[in-house]
Amino acid sequence: MSFSNSAAAATATLVQHGGAIATNNNSLTQKSATSPHPHHKANNYLPNPFELHDSQILDKVYLTHVTDDQFCDTNIIFDLVSTLVLQTNTQIPETSFKPDYPTLKLISCQMITTRSAAHCVHQTTLWILQNLRSYSWDAKALITLAAFTLEYGNYLHLTRVTATDPIGNSLRQLNQIQTRNISTDITELVSFIVHKLLHLKEWATWSAEGYDPEDVPALTEALQEIPVFVYWTIASIVASTGNLVGVSDYKLSDYRERLSGIVQKLVVHLNNCELQISYIDDLFNRRKIFDKPKDIVDFLKALIHRNGTDSPQIYEGDIHVKMGLEIFRHKHVLLFISSLDSIEDEISLLNSIYKRLQESSKESIKGFKKEDFKILWIPVVNNWDDIRKERFRVLKSGIKWYAVEYFYELPGHRIITDPERIGYIGNPIIPVFNPQGYMANIDAMDLIFQWGIDAFPFRKSDGIDLTLKWKWLWDVIKKATPGLQVKGDRYIFIYGGTNNKWIQDFTLELEKIKRHETLKRADVIIENYQLGKEDPNRVPSFWIGVERKKQNKKHQEALDCEIQDIVKSLFCLKRDPQGWIILSKGQNIKLLGHGEPAYQTLAEFQNWKDRVLEKEGFDMAFKEYYEMKAKELSGRQPCEVVNVDTYSSNVIATIACPNPMCGRVMEVSSVHYKCCHRDEPNNFGV
Repeated sequence: MSFSNSAAAATATLVQHGGAIATNNNSLTQKSATSPHPHHKANNYLPNPFELHDSQILDKVYLTHVTDDQFCDTNIIFDLVSTLVLQTNTQIPETSFKPDYPTLKLISCQMITTRSAAHCVHQTTLWILQNLRSYSWDAKALITLAAFTLEYGNYLHLTRVTATDPIGNSLRQLNQIQTRNISTDITELVSFIVHKLLHLKEWATWSAEGYDPEDVPALTEALQEIPVFVYWTIASIVASTGNLVGVSDYKLSDYRERLSGIVQKLVVHLNNCELQISYIDDLFNRRKIFDKPKDIVDFLKALIHRNGTDSPQIYEGDIHVKMGLEIFRHKHVLLFISSLDSIEDEISLLNSIYKRLQESSKESIKGFKKEDFKILWIPVVNNWDDIRKERFRVLKSGIKWYAVEYFYELPGHRIITDPERIGYIGNPIIPVFNPQGYMANIDAMDLIFQWGIDAFPFRKSDGIDLTLKWKWLWDVIKKATPGLQVKGDRYIFIYGGTNNKWIQDFTLELEKIKRHETLKRADVIIENYQLGKEDPNRVPSFWIGVERKKQNKKHQEALDCEIQDIVKSLFCLKRDPQGWIILSKGQNIKLLGHGEPAYQTLAEFQNWKDRVLEKEGFDMAFKEYYEMKAKELSGRQPCEVVNVDTYSSNVIATIACPNPMCGRVMEVSSVHYKCCHRDEPNNFGV
């Protein structure tokens, strides 16, 4: 590997700029690279770099930079020159990389022959930048420093030659080592340059990583300082070379001062780079964990965990959870992500889900147990001022499930808002994650709002099954009830029967509670539709639609079994002499009820009105009181026993209980079979 600039090309450029090395018969004389041509005046038009602003230097330097595709092993060069300049005992291993010696020597010669004037240093600096135009910014500075160390390293080496080394002593005399004295300002400046080039190497390393400028804008901001930094680094080396060989006497402190000013600006940008890169690297690691977590705890750590004393804390209501995220190990997690604004309805909904998860928690439903499901709230707030902190504490005091308390930006905020991962954009969401840390449902919010605990275990497929479970019935209802509007936030009573008095009484009580102050406070909207009110002929079509769904074959699929149970319940309601009701919240049918307990539930609304606010909603409060009344009425009229001994035909056929509150298929306790082929020799009686 070597620099691409060939010796011939560099020589041609050197001659073009007036560089030459001349000798005469009497002595070895060096002619400055910026010496005026005999037929031209001195280059008085060249600017003094100390009179230029950084922006002016930046413009001039950028004109010399073409690309940075020429390879240069800057790490090897830095190790070589730093060992020389800092005079360390570091052993540099042999490598296949060999710097292009002619290029280094030509740059060294150009620096040596530069006349003792600031504008000449400027001209040589631009010449070097032009010749290194295809190298990266750090390579330009390091190659120039390597050219300097050819002379500087030679001087250091010859000062250590012993008297017994004839070749070394000859070189000492030719280089006039005994009469030259290297001033401390040279050694201090070049040592300063070596140390500050570490900043340039750091910037170059980060730039090569390919970070997105939007993620690490400080890298682009630092680039505004890099060309000027490289310019003053090379200019300082040119001036130091002149002083080293004794052809000039520059005030090197001026160069160091200008270089120090640029370094200070660069360091500010690099510190910002370090913070931004640390943030991006942390985000990258969190994304890797999110995409392939070890388990649910590993996943949650990617969202909210931060090392240190300011790591987010977990609370169960107001109680601090000392186990932290370990409490969720081997659990399914409903992750409630929201702001603090207008989330009372969502909190009320999750409170109801939490209560229902405690009921029969060990019961297996679809292969899942309720006790294995936890709710965790992650509030996302841009500015945690005192008002928002207090509001969070108030909201947290009203829940019994888990919440994250962290009054800063969440460590995994970018993952939470990443549309390719969780995709939170401000509206409350409830993604569901399994114990392995993988997403089971990207957002169960609508599913839970529509179906409540019936949607357990809250997968998308559970919502599809529930929709299919009731869709057929809604299709039948809508055909029989023109104008029916089903809205997700409204409660619907659909009712009918053959007893007109019950229908009138039920409708009257329903209209009363629709205007009740309690329902207004709870934002409860109730709509009611009497089946066949406008067209009695639609009633038979409704029951025919239900009849068509009835199947006599054995059901293999769980969904088919559930649908057949609904069909049986509806036919049981049909036989009720009073009437029947269907109560739903949106598409979610909550209750298939008998007439009398439904009427009494409405008539006794004063007894359970407060439960509307305490329970999950009107539907659950109604259902709770209805079931109590149904049990009470069923106790007054026990199921009957029908003697089938006198039946002369097919007594094995199912017979429903005559009790309208029951309607279940009666148990067959005694059957007598009589063979009709009495003339046959083989007949049996059971």
